[in-house]
Amino acid sequence: QVQLVESGGGLVQAGGSLRLSCAASGRTFSRYTMGWFRQGPGKEREFVAAITGSGVSIRYAESVKGRFTISRDNRKNTVYLDMNRLKPEDTAVYYCATTAWGTFEGGDWGQGTQVTVSS
Repeated sequence: QVQLVESGGGLVQAGGSLRLSCAASGRTFSRYTMGWFRQGPGKEREFVAAITGSGVSIRYAESVKGRFTISRDNRKNTVYLDMNRLKPEDTAVYYCATTAWGTFEGGDWGQGTQVTVSS
């Protein structure tokens, strides 16, 4: 089991940027595909982005493609989500999780970090 702790959420105006971080425990972090997910008010949790353990393969949801960038630093056991040109509809609790490439179902989850985008 991997323990995950997200940070970096906050309040930002539309058009602004934020960087989320997710720190993982354990010495096998590089073996895991990692994903970011979000759950907006009154909505189901949805997939945002994923990156394989090596960082070679990346996938984004259509709604964030071109605005968000997922990356990882295996030396620091950390995965990042750089969010640019934020929109009010990006408002959500953002979670990182271990995930399976292809199905993008979450395994171990962090506690989430709130991102609020004001118009």
